[in-house]
Amino acid sequence: MQIIPAIDIMNGKIVRLTRGDPETMKTYEHFREPVMVAKKWEEDGADAIHIIDLDAALDKGSNLGMIKEIVRVVKVPTQVGGGIRNVEVARKLLRTGVHRIILGALAFNEPSVVTELLIEFGIERVVIALDYRDDEVMVKGWKTAARLSVNEAVTRFLDLGAKLFLVTSITRDGTLKGPDYDMLVRVCSCPQISIIAAGGVGSLKDLAVLRQVGVWGVVIGKALYEGLFELREALKIGRGR
Repeated sequence: MQIIPAIDIMNGKIVRLTRGDPETMKTYEHFREPVMVAKKWEEDGADAIHIIDLDAALDKGSNLGMIKEIVRVVKVPTQVGGGIRNVEVARKLLRTGVHRIILGALAFNEPSVVTELLIEFGIERVVIALDYRDDEVMVKGWKTAARLSVNEAVTRFLDLGAKLFLVTSITRDGTLKGPDYDMLVRVCSCPQISIIAAGGVGSLKDLAVLRQVGVWGVVIGKALYEGLFELREALKIGRGR
């Protein structure tokens, strides 16, 4: 199971939100600036690094320059999301060395773009974001309903050739109260896809259960920044040690 620490960027700083609400923003300045934190996660052995441009996701700006710098200085794979509104931005990120892009609203609004990118760059480099509340997928900064259940969305994009899905429980995100295991068991029952779980991880026990559930990877954010456990401890569980 891949262990993927998160770097959420707003105004050039590392922040965490609870349930995606900007009013709950907490800044982690003691971790220094995002590029240095990315280097730390790489040095600690991260399987990949999850980078979200919250300013872009919320239509409040862009941290693209900083993201490019992170991609330049780390060798570990990066997956980047937030505000990828058109195919040109998607291509630009993939061509600048981002290993995987995370598509939300763009994938739902223009499904043909998903097929186009899968053909051009390969199935390992495109992740479909399934951010959900009450089993309804939400897009555009988690504000707009896509009018699809998680399973319906999986079926739609699987038919287009997608393999990687980032499944995030909005109600669990940033709460440290544990993932939505019921949903993850359900989506992991489809053998053709790989699931990256996000939202709610608060303990090493959560990671052990996720490994049993069968997720391909897990994004960890607040638990690391709050010091609830160390990345090296998480990696041991991810690798079955």
